[in-house]
Amino acid sequence: CNSNSNSVNNNKKAFCNFCIPLLLSFLAYEEVEEGAEEVVEVEVAPEAAPEPEPEPEPEPEQEPEPVPEPEPEPEPEKQPEPEPEPEPEPEVHEEEEKPKFKPSAPKIPDGEKVDFDDIQKKRQNKDLIELQALIDAHFEHRKKEEEELIALKDRIEKRRSERAEQQRIRAEKDKERQARREEERLRKEEADAKKRADEDAKKKSALSSMGSQYSSYLQKADSKRGGKKQTEREKKKKILADRRKPLNIDHLNEDKLREKAKELWDWLYKLEAEKFEHIEKLKRQKYEVTTQRKRVEELSK
Repeated sequence: CNSNSNSVNNNKKAFCNFCIPLLLSFLAYEEVEEGAEEVVEVEVAPEAAPEPEPEPEPEPEQEPEPVPEPEPEPEPEKQPEPEPEPEPEPEVHEEEEKPKFKPSAPKIPDGEKVDFDDIQKKRQNKDLIELQALIDAHFEHRKKEEEELIALKDRIEKRRSERAEQQRIRAEKDKERQARREEERLRKEEADAKKRADEDAKKKSALSSMGSQYSSYLQKADSKRGGKKQTEREKKKKILADRRKPLNIDHLNEDKLREKAKELWDWLYKLEAEKFEHIEKLKRQKYEVTTQRKRVEELSK
């Protein structure tokens, strides 16, 4: 009997030891999941608590041979269930705060008494010396800049005067060159005018001698022909010979030359007027011929 009751108790203990950890792990897993969801809303999801490995099931013992039923024994007292382990709080990885600089107050050295007024005076004297050095350096630099500016102004003025002198010399050279060109031009014009006058005089003398010779030649030819009929070409030559008068002006003075020039001008004007009249007459005749020809063509159709 004792052996049977011990085996039953062992079985109950084994069952309790197997079921209770499973139940606790299941409850812990659910609570960890709820905590993880809440933590995800805040910052980072915590790692789920590892599930406890289930204990290996006890091997089933061999069933004992049937024994006559023992007398009922008092029921064993129920062992109190172990309290559930507290849920592990989700770890929240907080950002490590950076160390802040905390200014430390200066330490007063131990020993003799410190004279702050003396320190302040020394500092003021040092600042004054530095300020005076800066002022002296500034004025020295300014003096140097003023000297450079004066030297630059002198160079500019010197260069300006040199440029003005160069421009004056260049203007004088240009003026001399233009004067030489003008003299050469006048000299060339005088030479050309003299040359033209000589050529005109030669031409006039040649024309005068040629006109007299040509008129005498025509007269001789006419006398030789006798009563032959003159052609249009011969008539034209005769008319030109009559119109071409000899020009003898070598013995004339200034007034006579002016009268001769006026006479020649009037004669040239008359010739131009006759030429214009003949041209206009020719144009009218051509127009009449073309109109008459068109009328004849229209009537012949």
